[in-house]
Amino acid sequence: MKLKSSFAIGGWALATTAVLRHWLGTLDYKVDFADPDVDPVNSAYRGAKIYVFWHENILMPLYLRGHSNISMLLSRHWDANILDRVARMMGFGVVRGSTFHGGSAALRELAERAAEGNLTITPDGPRGPRRRLAPGCVFLASTLGIPIVVMGMGYDRPKRVGTWDRFAIPRPFSRARGVVSRAITVPPDLDRDGIERYRAGIERLLTHLSDEAEAWATSGARRPHQRSVRKEPSLVARRTAALKGDPGVELDAELERVGLTVADDEARDRPAA
Repeated sequence: MKLKSSFAIGGWALATTAVLRHWLGTLDYKVDFADPDVDPVNSAYRGAKIYVFWHENILMPLYLRGHSNISMLLSRHWDANILDRVARMMGFGVVRGSTFHGGSAALRELAERAAEGNLTITPDGPRGPRRRLAPGCVFLASTLGIPIVVMGMGYDRPKRVGTWDRFAIPRPFSRARGVVSRAITVPPDLDRDGIERYRAGIERLLTHLSDEAEAWATSGARRPHQRSVRKEPSLVARRTAALKGDPGVELDAELERVGLTVADDEARDRPAA
């Protein structure tokens, strides 16, 4: 059913937000940060970031990190209208559009938001394919000079919806886990080959961290650097996002840290002789 009236969209958004806050408030959240300073609620946080995660896991950051000076990129399609309202109610800014398709206005608005705040993108949304990273986040990071933070997330045996992304709905009182990369620097003015190289590398890193988070949530194991996290606003992001922050690490260094390399990706994708 397509909801087009502002009244209907607003009503559904209010009900959805209330349910999400109650439902997601029952979960046990733990995150393993490679660098805790990338979290906007951390007192040492400095400099705007682009946070990326798969579309299927949007509920976890939506609940935990509202009011943290983060703007979310959503499509202009009608089916994002309710999510638009819900995200705003949860404490996110919203930009409607795309970094490529009809996105010149959206790109200008994202640049304005990035001058004093963070951005977040689901790089396989809004229509998929599932876990296939579109190049928009790489293009944006290269254009705006902002590092990318890769966020793998998972739940303990969630219900999966029969949508293109197999959207994950966590069970009440279950485990939710995140594995988060360091900030990754993206060189300016990348050409097409450069964008594809970073796109492929970040896609593989995001898939790896997501699989790791899902396995962690299912096992219930303890990780040496895990942190309990809760829903809380950032007390620093409004004034520190515009400050000069850590430019980030090279993509190859982050891939190697988790046991992956771009060379492995290239060898895997190369046709057999």
